[in-house]
Amino acid sequence: MAQGTMNTHLLNRLVANPARTVMMGFATVIALGTLALWTPLAAETGESTDVLTALFTATSATCVTGLTTVDTATHWSTFGEVTILALIQIGGLGVMSAATLLVMVIGRRLAAPANVLTSAESRAIFHRTPGDVVLGIVWFTLAVEVATTLALSVRLRVAYHDGWSEALYSGLFHAISAFNNAGFALQADSAVPWVEDPWMCVPIMASVMVGGLGFPVWWEVLRHWRQQFRRWTTHARIVLWGSLVLWIGGAGALAAFEWRNEDTLGPLGTGGKFLAAAFQSVAARTAGFNSIDIGALHEESLLLLDGLMFIGGGNAGTAGGIKVSTFALLGFVIWAELRGEPSVRVLRRRLSPENMRQALTVVLLGVGLVGGSTAILLVVTPFTLDAVLFEAISAFGTVGMSTGITGRLPPSGEVILIGMMFLGRLGPLTLGAALALRHRPRRFEVPHERVLVG
Repeated sequence: MAQGTMNTHLLNRLVANPARTVMMGFATVIALGTLALWTPLAAETGESTDVLTALFTATSATCVTGLTTVDTATHWSTFGEVTILALIQIGGLGVMSAATLLVMVIGRRLAAPANVLTSAESRAIFHRTPGDVVLGIVWFTLAVEVATTLALSVRLRVAYHDGWSEALYSGLFHAISAFNNAGFALQADSAVPWVEDPWMCVPIMASVMVGGLGFPVWWEVLRHWRQQFRRWTTHARIVLWGSLVLWIGGAGALAAFEWRNEDTLGPLGTGGKFLAAAFQSVAARTAGFNSIDIGALHEESLLLLDGLMFIGGGNAGTAGGIKVSTFALLGFVIWAELRGEPSVRVLRRRLSPENMRQALTVVLLGVGLVGGSTAILLVVTPFTLDAVLFEAISAFGTVGMSTGITGRLPPSGEVILIGMMFLGRLGPLTLGAALALRHRPRRFEVPHERVLVG
């Protein structure tokens, strides 16, 4: 009875005000992380780090972004690195848990006929208690992180001759950072030393992809993998197909753009070029690791990564962005409109008008947020549009990749990115939940009229 009461209370709090509940929780974690990183124990020099740098790093870690104004390995002590690692883990687990619970809330708050359909579509996840779901997320997270840690640690010990303690620590750090799509690394040049090493790059890529797809998708994959793919839920199929297309398409386009660039893929062998292009395509959604110099990319490559970072990964996962499903829904809407169809069909299902409006709202607000922050950064910094836009989208998508200007931003620019990381991590999640839960019936309707478009 007590467990059931606690579960009901948790869901009721999320229903009452999902935005405030989730954002207050993350703000509290960021504040505590800032205090910890501000102490002399957190810095390698034994002196206190300035508050803005501590706040920037705590926000980046908790929002699993990866942007930094100081080098993680040289500036922070072991205590500081462990604090960052804890913030990454709390932030990743918090997003996955909160988002998955909000999915459950939305399903249970729908009207009765729709709720029956939604429960059937989403299978057993809606019939679990919040405690069971959160526990499942924790075990799933730990399993992936332990497997990745072992793979990386063995490779670091055998190929790079690190001591076992150093190899295990580095493996654990990068495993947690990869699964949570955080992008923090213990090298100033991120994954560049491993650019042609598949035994390092592939485990990191796999962990990033697993974390970025989202727990609802993996819940279905693990429970219903024996069933035909077309019988899976529409959401799972959209996320899996969309992610596959973006991973492969992004890698192919990046390889084509950078094949002869002597500062990026040019010096690598054929296998190394494909590995680096694939790694960067996966990391752009939204892990933030880089195995090539991002600042040396051609402008068309930066624009490609801008798009991948803005789209992001799957819902209720560790990735950021507007999410693959949101982007795909707008694609289906455009396709139906071009064909003149009266309704939008998504994989043999009809999309509701409310769902279309929600997707459009999330995308347009995201575009507005990125556009506004880019304009402000152009005013307060001397950098070019392509570099500033890349930085803004990286912060909004909680990616963490940079052309190298993060550490050279003025304090006002750092504050802008702090706000972008916070809103980018929680904005699409809480906005989408609030729109889905909001229902205001009208007692009358006004006359119908068309407005010219185009």
